Amino acid sequence: QVQLVESGGGLVQAGGSLRLSCAASGRTLPSYAMGWFRQAPGKEREFVAAINWSGSSIYYADSVKGRFTISRDNAKNTVYLQMNSLKPEDTAVYYCAAGTTRWRLREFDHWGQGTQVTVSS
Repeated sequence: QVQLVESGGGLVQAGGSLRLSCAASGRTLPSYAMGWFRQAPGKEREFVAAINWSGSSIYYADSVKGRFTISRDNAKNTVYLQMNSLKPEDTAVYYCAAGTTRWRLREFDHWGQGTQVTVSS
């Protein structure tokens, strides 16, 4: 079992940047592929980005490609989401997730509590 805690959310103006962090405890992070999802008010949760255990395989949603970067530091048991050129439509609660065999299908097994990102226009 792994526990995930997100941090780094906040209020930022459009065009600004934020870096989210997801700290893992319990089972070691290298056992898992990691993902970021988000959920805006009144909308379903959507996939943002995912990375395999080594960082050699990365996927992004089209809506964030070229603006967001997912990375991981297994020694620190932490995964990051660098978000640049933020837009108001990026406003959402961002969730970190850990998965194993079905992560490429966007199916993850463990979830954090989320961190709010608000982008003002």
